Amino acid sequence: MTQSKPQITVGVLALQGAFSEHVQLLQQAAAALAANRVTDAEWRFTEVRTPAELDRCDALIIPGGESTTMSLVASRSGMLEPLRDFVKAHRKPTWGTCAGLILLAESANKTKKGGQELIGGLDVRVERNHFGRQVESFTAELDLPFLAATEAVETKTDKRPFRSVFIRAPVVEKILPHTAGQQAEEATKDGTIVAPSRTPKDEVARREFDAEVEIMARLPGRAKAWSKFSDATAREIGEEGDIIAVRQGNVFGTSFHPELTGDERIHVWWLEQVLAAVSRREELLR
Repeated sequence: MTQSKPQITVGVLALQGAFSEHVQLLQQAAAALAANRVTDAEWRFTEVRTPAELDRCDALIIPGGESTTMSLVASRSGMLEPLRDFVKAHRKPTWGTCAGLILLAESANKTKKGGQELIGGLDVRVERNHFGRQVESFTAELDLPFLAATEAVETKTDKRPFRSVFIRAPVVEKILPHTAGQQAEEATKDGTIVAPSRTPKDEVARREFDAEVEIMARLPGRAKAWSKFSDATAREIGEEGDIIAVRQGNVFGTSFHPELTGDERIHVWWLEQVLAAVSRREELLR
């Protein structure tokens, strides 16, 4: 009996922000995977604006944009609670870029009370607009070791730095204790909001929930990335650098905008993570 190809639907939240750019790079990434015979999965990429569209997705990207506007539109359109269930109760693979990272954090500072709500899913506190205003946006050439784990030949052998775009970008200010529910201590801080808690729906979600936060990338000494800074300034900032990418189970977040680069390498890596997560779920539910 011939085994059917896996069919995987990946949604891109299309309430606001750079959603179409993500769809384009997802298509490029799927083509790269097919060309290198990494998987014979049938991928479907779709823009998501309603709970019904979200319900059909196996994975989701929350794009860069304006996090306050995005959360407001999500709330008004009845999407906020379904998004929380998707990410936190069902723990389906989710990736947030820039504004998406803010929304996926369990805690965010520099936020006006009532100004926005969070989805949650990553046990981190993010600092909004860490690098300043939009006029202070910049690009940086990053070494991303996790890309070496991809099976796609073109990515595996390509040693180029990843050109990363930072626009009013957040950073992960702190890894929070891994506990269920709201971070009570975080909620007491001025200008800080927290995401509401959700209970994992099944054993698959519980296993993903139990994962610890991994630091996937740092901006190594902002001074090194920004040529206008001197070596002395680099030492003051610190060589360890700001945390700009994290993963917790199958929830992933980046401070920067891969969707604005035309470089599909991170999307290739992420689709492989999605395929692995879908396979894990199928195995555990058999």
